Amino acid sequence: MKVAIGLNIKYIDGGVTAPVGFTAAGVHCGIRKNKSKSDLALILADRRCSAAAVYTQNLVKGSPIIVTGQNIADGYAQAVICNSGNANTCNADGEEKAMKMCEVAAEVCGIPSQDVIVASTGVIGQILPIEPIIHAKALLKESLSATGSSDAAEAIMTTDTFKKEFALEFTLQGKTVKMGGIAKGSGMIHPNMATMLCFITTDAAISPAMLQKALSAVIEDTFNMVSVDGDTSTNDMVSVLASGGAGNDLIDRVNEDYAVFKQALYSMNESLSREIARDGEGATKLLTCKVTGGVDKKNARIIAKSVITSSLFKAAMFGGDANWGRVLCAIGYSGASLSIDTVRLRFASASGEILVCERGAGVDFSEEIAAEILKEKEIEILIDLEDGNENATAFGCDLTYDYVKINGDYRT
Repeated sequence: MKVAIGLNIKYIDGGVTAPVGFTAAGVHCGIRKNKSKSDLALILADRRCSAAAVYTQNLVKGSPIIVTGQNIADGYAQAVICNSGNANTCNADGEEKAMKMCEVAAEVCGIPSQDVIVASTGVIGQILPIEPIIHAKALLKESLSATGSSDAAEAIMTTDTFKKEFALEFTLQGKTVKMGGIAKGSGMIHPNMATMLCFITTDAAISPAMLQKALSAVIEDTFNMVSVDGDTSTNDMVSVLASGGAGNDLIDRVNEDYAVFKQALYSMNESLSREIARDGEGATKLLTCKVTGGVDKKNARIIAKSVITSSLFKAAMFGGDANWGRVLCAIGYSGASLSIDTVRLRFASASGEILVCERGAGVDFSEEIAAEILKEKEIEILIDLEDGNENATAFGCDLTYDYVKINGDYRT
């Protein structure tokens, strides 16, 4: 069992159904031709919840994002419905279909359709067939379960190769509070959110305003620091439902309880972010770029993102080539404010650590030792700017032949 450092946060089982009063389901309704692949997920709380969300910064937005924004404008929701296999984006009837999905969830759950968060993921520009979703109402209802998180996690997957699912617990005012999350994302992933969906549940009592404040803050150093391929999707969404079922006093202002909740939310988002980067389309390695000594947070983030997004560097990591010049190149064109003459660079993994650059210039190092370090499935790129006290971390993956194979015929 993992324990988050610095706080009494324990990772547990259960995903989005770990918190008190949440159920979930994942079924095959027929949007996907493959009958062995589930394609419709539902998450339900036993009461109306505080709700918050962040969305893609792409100007082209999927219809579900527009409808969800309208539905949770009052700060509340009770259920989430999501289909995979079709993004419901750039379609003339997209909003109508998204609202119909909300109506389906409402009928299944016995709640108002305005209390539903709706999401879709898959191919852009193809009409979403709504009939399979309508016909799945009975199946969804009978499939809702207090152990249904994994089914829901599987139903939202597209090119993902494994489910992304976590749960944790922590303490507020002596009360045990639980938080669960599922996510999907493998390609079209880039900072500013990407073809990436994440649904988080918690039984903490927190006001909509404070929930949104916490989510917006932690996104900057978690999901917005993930890049697989440099493409920012049209359908990204991270949403949180907070039911209050844990019984803690309502968090309605910035105080110690808010700080504890925010740290737990950060831990959840960071765990899911790493798994999305690890499962990048065709990827064989998780890359974590850690920047320290930044003059400010903004510059540290810019540099970490730039390195993790460099196609040349990502390709070098696939080949196990300690081509440190590509890291400095990405730092140089990042747009960050820094002095390259102070940059120190190391590569690290479970096989060890090696210094490859100091004061902006290469140093003698063993290519054989570097190659052994870069054979591992998780590699750290450690950049010390020696220019201040700020730091940032970005998550990415290597660039492989399979990425091109997957995306060369994605629609067909």
